[in-house]
Amino acid sequence: MAKLKIRGKDLIRIGYPEGPAIGMAINMMLKYHRKKSKVWVMAKLKEVLENPDQYANDEVLGRIVETLKSTEPKKEIELKEKAEDYLIFGRSQIEDGALNQMDTAMRLPVTVDGALMPDAHQGYGLPIGGVLAVENAVIPYGVGVDIGCRMCLSIYDHPEPFLENNRSKLKDILERNTRFGFDAFDKPMDDEIFERPEFREIPKLKSLKQKAVSQIGSSGGGNHFVEFGLVTLDHYPNALNLDEGTYLAVLSHSGSRGFGANVANHYTKIAMEKTLLPKSAKHLAWLDLNSEEGMEYWLAMNLAGDYASACHHHIHHRIGLALGEKAIARVENHHNFAWKEVLPDGREVIIHRKGATPAKKGEMGVIPGSMTAPGFIVRGKGNPDSLQSASHGAGRQMSRRKAIESISKKEFKKHLEKHQVDLIGGDLDEAPFAYKDIHHVMKNQEDLVDIVGLFYPKIVRMAK
Repeated sequence: MAKLKIRGKDLIRIGYPEGPAIGMAINMMLKYHRKKSKVWVMAKLKEVLENPDQYANDEVLGRIVETLKSTEPKKEIELKEKAEDYLIFGRSQIEDGALNQMDTAMRLPVTVDGALMPDAHQGYGLPIGGVLAVENAVIPYGVGVDIGCRMCLSIYDHPEPFLENNRSKLKDILERNTRFGFDAFDKPMDDEIFERPEFREIPKLKSLKQKAVSQIGSSGGGNHFVEFGLVTLDHYPNALNLDEGTYLAVLSHSGSRGFGANVANHYTKIAMEKTLLPKSAKHLAWLDLNSEEGMEYWLAMNLAGDYASACHHHIHHRIGLALGEKAIARVENHHNFAWKEVLPDGREVIIHRKGATPAKKGEMGVIPGSMTAPGFIVRGKGNPDSLQSASHGAGRQMSRRKAIESISKKEFKKHLEKHQVDLIGGDLDEAPFAYKDIHHVMKNQEDLVDIVGLFYPKIVRMAK
């Protein structure tokens, strides 16, 4: 009998797609059916192609079926024809780009509910200020690239004159005890978070551990900051168990650094490969929480959030040591994260807050303004209309490029002097004029939070 010869072009002729399925089919037939005629082999391979389920459990031909299925082009998932209804807080101040992104998010097959906060503006996938509840899935870009980006406020028992009398000393404390952007401490402090099993058990996290170790206690670039300021408590001071009055305080804003960014980008890529969505929604690709990748991301996201928290605690610990003081109160919260929560109708959902502050009834948080506008210490009202959420800040009204092109350094400097703010680092892209009026934003969420106190920034440290 002549030696069996099968070529790739033979299989393409009967409909096999170019790629690994052809190689698998040739190898399997040459190994197990080399004594059969070419006519028989080609007829059998055509049957496998046309009726794959019939051969799925076959010891030999099932492997060909498996390879064929793995190379099948994925079908694009259709969005709902109509977006689910959602509430918009402060509609007049929100750009169309953010509204369009939220409308798209509300058409995902997994979407259950949503809301848009008054500081909302356009981002990637879910808009900044978007809150989205989905069933048994998590959207990496619904959390954001800076996983666990958060606020942390420490209050010290020093009256108002202390800051003015010690400006030079406090500026020095900020410069010596903070690092931003690509800068890091020569000797970072250790932390028990590095003993977490996720760093050993999840390959991607294992590869990122050293980066996390080197950057702990530092802050990102962009709008991240550490600042000294004055806290006034004259609304609901007993929410913090403090007397009415004015106190020295430190406020920090940052996230999970390069560690979190790498986690976000890695799992977003996987989500986009597994969940094929129309181009307009591709950044909203999700991972099923019953899948291995979904559970991996969930564990990685929670670890990144805890890492972000640890970074803030290191910052405040260093500053507290330099001050020689212990904080008398602390308020902190994530605003780029996803939580498992239960809706009023009893359904368990995953709520993504991308640039939104959790505001359950009685829950404390901080909503910053700008480097010259006050931040607000708030207590949530637990309003279900916003999925128990509030804004995460004032929100940008001007892109970074537009701010750099339209704001003069002279104007910027004059504005800082007027508000008695010293700026270390920073640039025009973070000038106060680039942000919405925080007072208008707060007016639009009176039903979402109570105001407990105000934080007035006075010495601001940002990336150079």
